[in-house]
Amino acid sequence: MNAERYVVLGLARPRAPWFSEISRWATSAALPIEFVKCLTPEEVAARLASGRRWSALVVDASSPGVDRDLLDVASRAGTGTIVVADPRSSRDWVDLGARAVLPSDFDRDQLLAALAEHARPVASTGPTTTDAPLAPLPPWQGRLVAVTGTGGTGASTVAAVLAQGLATSASDARMVLLADLCLDADQAVLHDTVDVVPGLPELVDAHRLGRPDVTEVRHTCFAGSPERPYDLLLGLRRHRDWTALRPRAVQAALHSLRHAYRHVVVDVDPEVEGERETGSHDVEERNLLARSALREADAVLLVLRPDVVGLHRGARLAREMLAFGVPPERMVPIVNRIGRSPRHRSEITATFAHLVGDGADGMASPTFLAERRRLDDLVRSGGAWPAPLGRLLADTVSAVTTEASRSGAATSDVPERIVPGSLGTYADLETDAS
Repeated sequence: MNAERYVVLGLARPRAPWFSEISRWATSAALPIEFVKCLTPEEVAARLASGRRWSALVVDASSPGVDRDLLDVASRAGTGTIVVADPRSSRDWVDLGARAVLPSDFDRDQLLAALAEHARPVASTGPTTTDAPLAPLPPWQGRLVAVTGTGGTGASTVAAVLAQGLATSASDARMVLLADLCLDADQAVLHDTVDVVPGLPELVDAHRLGRPDVTEVRHTCFAGSPERPYDLLLGLRRHRDWTALRPRAVQAALHSLRHAYRHVVVDVDPEVEGERETGSHDVEERNLLARSALREADAVLLVLRPDVVGLHRGARLAREMLAFGVPPERMVPIVNRIGRSPRHRSEITATFAHLVGDGADGMASPTFLAERRRLDDLVRSGGAWPAPLGRLLADTVSAVTTEASRSGAATSDVPERIVPGSLGTYADLETDAS
């Protein structure tokens, strides 16, 4: 029979007392473990991705880079995380994804008990996995509507008009949010905000090491006015600020927004390329905001211009959304600044469907927004957006989300994670074969 032991990764500052203590227990065989030290989160990620089986990751809460994303990297690799933290700390590491929390002065028996409960020993053959906790979903989630379009289509203005249309209902007062998730954020200009803090960077940063409550989430947003009765979450202050965003923190921030508001309208970029398409992980991280929002959106509004170039770009964008995985039932083409000619609108509809191809079969017919003059005056004055356009967009979104819910296309906003180990292990297969 093959001997089993715990193969443990460790991350801490070099002089952390417990770091050397575990090494001593491992080398003296006081514990049945193999202990591998790491000094940086990058080294931990590299070892987790190496294909070797790990029983657990033990990290020091005070180490730089120990946050929700690092714990998620370990969880995705089938490795549970045990956090060594000061018991006086108020931070809820279990809520962030840790399996267990040990005090900094833990002894050998405490570590062994934690490993026995939250990790699996590794045999000399056959990989094993650990049970990963499933993060509890909030009791309810608001609708997430993404508005996107290529440059010059007016997508940011359409997003603002939609937010106003959704917020006009008395039952939705102060329950609609417009969030700017573009890399080159323009909503601060469209709403003439004097302050640029707080905004999206502060909201995401608050989710790296915790989960703010609804009140704290709302405090990162600017309250609406009587003319524009929706709250506003400002975006990145500089294009390069995307480098500070982490995937799990962004996802957690989106979930918190949907827990705080009944309708969340997000203004996002149209770029969704990832590592699979480009071979570059940096490109995927740059497009993190758009990819995260579009993946979870209940409805996606594709804004395009009613000219030759606009139709070409709009159809290409629709095909890219389909390839990314957005169901056609959730997408609605929005033809902006079009004339009132029925013939022209009919030609636009037919041409768009022809350019998109088979993917247009399940897509809603285009919604047409007529040309409106003096919109720039409303930007300068802060007045209400045209009410008829807001009602039209709100009705369009309501129809799409209702139909998607009825057909079952939007029954789950978050993919259901499979608990590692629930499908068996390589060791089980080897036992069956023998």
